[in-house]
Amino acid sequence: MRRVLSLSLLLGLAACANNAQMAPPQDDQQAKQFEPPASSKGALYIYRHEWMGFMKPVDVQVAGGASATLPVNTYLRLEGPPGPVEVDCKVGDKQGAAQIDIADGRTRYVEVSMTSGLWAPGCQVAEVAPEVGRAAVRASRRVEPQ
Repeated sequence: MRRVLSLSLLLGLAACANNAQMAPPQDDQQAKQFEPPASSKGALYIYRHEWMGFMKPVDVQVAGGASATLPVNTYLRLEGPPGPVEVDCKVGDKQGAAQIDIADGRTRYVEVSMTSGLWAPGCQVAEVAPEVGRAAVRASRRVEPQ
């Protein structure tokens, strides 16, 4: 009985932490084909794959408009004009950022992860190799940018 209550409580808390808007399954499968972006555009996959702070989502914002909340094992795909793109993350009042240069017709992969802090967790943004990013995206679910 105690195990059932513990599991129920854990699942309930995890559900509360996930306030991301999930993409339809067909959009998720299409993004996992890793097709090149449209002409005169670049593509950016932003994902969260680590388990640290699994109950707490990370807020992500891309300069120019798109934002999303990323629980564990989620990602989003964005397309836009080539050039430098600022990717910001936020956990509570802690922030992290990185500038990613996206070339015309190219795809970049960025991991957002939580970091441990003295008083509260933070987050960081880091570009990863395409094979690392594709593997993480395949094991994740797509969220809709807001």
